[in-house]
Amino acid sequence: MSCYYTIVEQDALLHLQGPAALSFLQGQVTCDTRKLDAHTALPGAYCTAQGRVVCDFLLTMLAEEHLALRMRRDIRASSAAVLGKYIVFSRARLDSEREDWQIIACWGATAARVLEGVFGAVPGGKYRACSGPGFTLVQLDEAAEQFECHLEPARAGSALERLRELATDAGETAWQALQIAAGTARIEASTTGEYIPQMLNYDVTGHISFNKGCYTGQEVVARMHYRGKPKRRLYLAELAAADMQAGAHPVSGDSLYSPGAAQSVGNVINAVASARGGLLMLVTATAAGVDAGLHAASADGPRLHTGQMPYRIPEK
Repeated sequence: MSCYYTIVEQDALLHLQGPAALSFLQGQVTCDTRKLDAHTALPGAYCTAQGRVVCDFLLTMLAEEHLALRMRRDIRASSAAVLGKYIVFSRARLDSEREDWQIIACWGATAARVLEGVFGAVPGGKYRACSGPGFTLVQLDEAAEQFECHLEPARAGSALERLRELATDAGETAWQALQIAAGTARIEASTTGEYIPQMLNYDVTGHISFNKGCYTGQEVVARMHYRGKPKRRLYLAELAAADMQAGAHPVSGDSLYSPGAAQSVGNVINAVASARGGLLMLVTATAAGVDAGLHAASADGPRLHTGQMPYRIPEK
């Protein structure tokens, strides 16, 4: 069987409803919400006025005047609190406590065919979406092998029952490893408000529109894009199984070091157990630090092995 699924517990939906929901977000987030509809999802981020990323998200339209921002569960409440400061005069409302909708991931060579059998339709491209009673399905890659589905309770039970028949439950760790391999950084509680979008490659992964107009933090983000060069970029890295067994377990937010460097040259953004028994990570680091070698915990700690990103990183 070449189709896998899992219930995604690490993520949650921040619900936004009301006639002004889209216009409110347009003035706050990095993506162009005018492009959102029932057939299109949008990756994006919300930044501080200083251009530091508070949260990343996948924005979907669950129904008319009902939007959802999928983000890490451990930052949903804090992200809602920050956005809530500016929504008080809008005809929109946030709900960070709803747990009725469920997130399911499905992937593999036959995932599209399986999902079409479950829902009757599949999207037709990266970040394309399709919707029906109680569900929104989003394609996350170009190859049509990675999908995310948001389900309300009335639909979740029957959909899961069909997936159990047609696919293998591979567990959430396998899904998170796949997303790390795709080079998509996810903001967690330990990294919220720490990095400008370019340090997370969000200018490459489609999280930012540079022609949408003003939004919170836009001046800093645009200045870096047109006139600057980020001090750090996002890289794939792996810690060998032997180092894990020796007690090295870097987690999100931990500092990274290079021999001879006077201070930290990078940080772990996301980390998950790899199929080889080690740790697969996304790290943001200086180019010099990567060239000299990234080490966990200290300059003489276990060395990370950096890998090739699945997309091109601008040189400037």
